[in-house]
Amino acid sequence: MKRYSARKYRSTDHDIWNEFVLKSKNGTFLFDRRYMEYHADRFVDYSIMFFDEHDRLVGLMPATLYGETVTSHGGLTYGGVISNQEMKTATMLNLFEVLLEQLRREGNISLVYKPIPHIFHRIPAEEDLYALFINNASLFRRDASSAIYLPERIKLAKGKREGVKKALRSGLSVSESCDFLTFFAIGKKVMRERHNLTPVHTSEEMALLGERFPHSIRLFSSFAGERMLAGALVYIYGPSAHVQYMYNSDEGLELGALDVVLEHIINVVCAELRYLSFGVSTEDDGRYLNQGLIHQKEMFGARSVVHDFYKLDLT
Repeated sequence: MKRYSARKYRSTDHDIWNEFVLKSKNGTFLFDRRYMEYHADRFVDYSIMFFDEHDRLVGLMPATLYGETVTSHGGLTYGGVISNQEMKTATMLNLFEVLLEQLRREGNISLVYKPIPHIFHRIPAEEDLYALFINNASLFRRDASSAIYLPERIKLAKGKREGVKKALRSGLSVSESCDFLTFFAIGKKVMRERHNLTPVHTSEEMALLGERFPHSIRLFSSFAGERMLAGALVYIYGPSAHVQYMYNSDEGLELGALDVVLEHIINVVCAELRYLSFGVSTEDDGRYLNQGLIHQKEMFGARSVVHDFYKLDLT
C-alpha cells in the first residue's frame, strides 16, 4: 500500500507549487501564488502539499487559518484539493486521511472545504467530493451560480437582443481596455447607489493582477466615443471563463451598453471555450436567492451551477 504525507506550504515551494497548478486537471490561475498572495496580509496561509512515498508532489490544497478553523480558501471563492491526471479515488481517500490527521495534530477543530466547481475542471476531478462523503462532511451552504454552456448556447432573451441592437444603433463600440481606474469608478458608484456595497478589489489591485496575468484577466468595455459606459472583467481559466465584475453606468443602462459588451464576450472572446460563468446570485449562506440578479444572467442563456461549502468536524 502506498504511503502519503502532508506538510504546509513554505515560501521556497513557490515555483513547484505554481508548476503543479499549471499542469493540474482542476487548478486555475487563482491558485498561482502570485494571485493568492496579493492579499497575503489579510489571511494566515495554511496551504497544504501532499507527497507520495517517493517524495513526488501529488496534490495541493490552498487554505487559510482563522482561529482553529482551516478553510480552503478564505480569500478565494473556492479552493479544494488540486490534482493532476494521476489522481485516482483511492489516492484521494489516502490524502484526506493524512490531511485530517495533520489538522488534528496541530489542534484544529474544523475544516471548511469549498470544492472547485466542475465547470472549471479540464477533465473530471471530483474525487474530493467522494472523500468528503466518506469522512462524513456536512453540506452547510450552497450558492446558486449561473453559467452558459458555450457549445450549445441558449439564445439571448428578447430584452437582451433589443439592448444589443440599441447599443449598435447608438454607435457604441466595444473593445478591450486596460483602464481599470475608470471601470472601477463606475463600479463604485453603481454599487454604492444601487446596493450600498463596495467592490472586493480596488482598481490598483486589479491593475497589479492584470499585469501579472495579462492573458487571464481581461477587461472589455463599451464606449460612446472615448467615454466608457459599461464593462465586464473576465477571468479566463483555460477551457472556461468567469465574469468577475460587470458594471453599467446610468447612461449605459439607457443604451444597452453592458448588453453589447457581454454579447461580444460570449460570441467573440469566449467562442471556443466550454463555459462562461456569471457568478453567484445568492445571499445569507445560499438561503436567499436574488431573483432579479439571477434573472439578468439567465436572460443571456446562463443556467445554474452550484458552489458548495462543506464542513468537517475534527474533534
